[in-house]
Amino acid sequence: MANRLREARERLSSAGAGNVNFDIELLRLYAEGRLAAIVPQIMLCLAIGAMTTLWVPTLAVFVWLCFTLCALALACLLARRFLKLDRGERDARAWYARFTVAEGVNGVAWASLALLMAGVNDHWATTYVMVVFMLAAGIHTVVAAFAPAAVFAVLAPLAAGVVFYMAPTTLQGPVAPLTLLACSTLLYFAILARRIYASHVDSLALQSEKDMLIAELEQAKAISDEARRRAEEASLAKSRFLATMSHELRTPLNAILGFSEVMKNELFGAHAVAAYRDYCNDIHASGSHLLTLINEILDLSRVEAGRYELKEESVSLPEVIEDCLRLLTLRARKREVTMTDVVEPNMPRIWADERALRQIALNLLTNAIKFTPPGGQVTVKVGWTRVGGQYFSVKDTGPGIPQEEIPVIMSSFGRGSMAQKNADEGTGLGLPIVKGLVELHGGKFTLRSKLREGTEVLVILPPERVMNSLPQMEVFGTAERRQGLRGAA
Repeated sequence: MANRLREARERLSSAGAGNVNFDIELLRLYAEGRLAAIVPQIMLCLAIGAMTTLWVPTLAVFVWLCFTLCALALACLLARRFLKLDRGERDARAWYARFTVAEGVNGVAWASLALLMAGVNDHWATTYVMVVFMLAAGIHTVVAAFAPAAVFAVLAPLAAGVVFYMAPTTLQGPVAPLTLLACSTLLYFAILARRIYASHVDSLALQSEKDMLIAELEQAKAISDEARRRAEEASLAKSRFLATMSHELRTPLNAILGFSEVMKNELFGAHAVAAYRDYCNDIHASGSHLLTLINEILDLSRVEAGRYELKEESVSLPEVIEDCLRLLTLRARKREVTMTDVVEPNMPRIWADERALRQIALNLLTNAIKFTPPGGQVTVKVGWTRVGGQYFSVKDTGPGIPQEEIPVIMSSFGRGSMAQKNADEGTGLGLPIVKGLVELHGGKFTLRSKLREGTEVLVILPPERVMNSLPQMEVFGTAERRQGLRGAA
């Protein structure tokens, strides 16, 4: 509604283009063109005046020349005055009317040449008048094309002059086609001026749309920069909050875990009521769960902020996986899940953070055991990639994950429908932490799953992490010995 009201208001106040800004711009182009053509038009007037003296007395030609130059000067003065005004002071309708009147005066001045040549009965004079009129019409069409009414104001007197000059001889026959041709040419100039005007309006409309798009892009960029600044401030505030609250939460948790463990184990005597022992177990389990949650949130925040520092060293990936399998063997037996591993032999060590690798493996194995039903199987593979890197995969025979839920479980605190249905404990931070730690090592994390077919998680470490320095040192030593033997020989 606001756009329609604005367009209607602009059409009412416009001088013809339907947009006030376009009218002002078109009038500016007209004024600049009028001033730019003043010198060639003066020279043309002088040349035509000199040629006309061949048929007309000099005094009459001088009067016509003065009238034509005064009309030209009027148009130029109006154009100069228009350009000196500020944009807010320019009234499109008023100046459109002034320029139209000025061009009409110019048309009358040029058409008055027919009065001078009216009494001349010469074939060359007729051709000369036709050429002058067509030349004047072409020049004024190009200059006044930005104001259609001005074009008609200048062409109408010229057409009347042609008809007036040719009227006495039109009925003779051969001159009639020439008169028709001259009037048709003037009509063509009018159509040409309209086309030029329409093309400039379209160009201004495209320029306006481009300016609006640029303004919208700049506004969107400003909004984006402001949103990014606020997000950075929020992230900084979150980091400060976590750094502060981690200490504030861990300190009382240490007391809760320590004293609940003492009470659970009855180190200072048995409980008078047996239920107290169960309460102590619940307190200790809840405190341990809360401590795990705090540690996971801190790890995820450090990974997202890029502040997780890898303590890299020489690590054997098969040994890390085997240690994790031993730690989770009891849990797998309790849930009646079979665990098997397939490890390729003679795998070299890699340069990585052992603690991060253990955390990755434990999270993936824990999830596989948790969601595998009794009697199921979890398979762990460790081997080479085709490009020379190392990988390990964890595959289970669980219910699987729907494809539409994979982005959900990969997000922070995201849990799938199967986890909610089984009411399994979890914070939804394990997989995001695993993915972040793998990417910190320059690796790739992939999750594949189908309903009723199980889930497979693949962790790929790049070839740059594989340590092949020992074979290179041995070859280098052999080459050095050979070079030394050659030198001795």
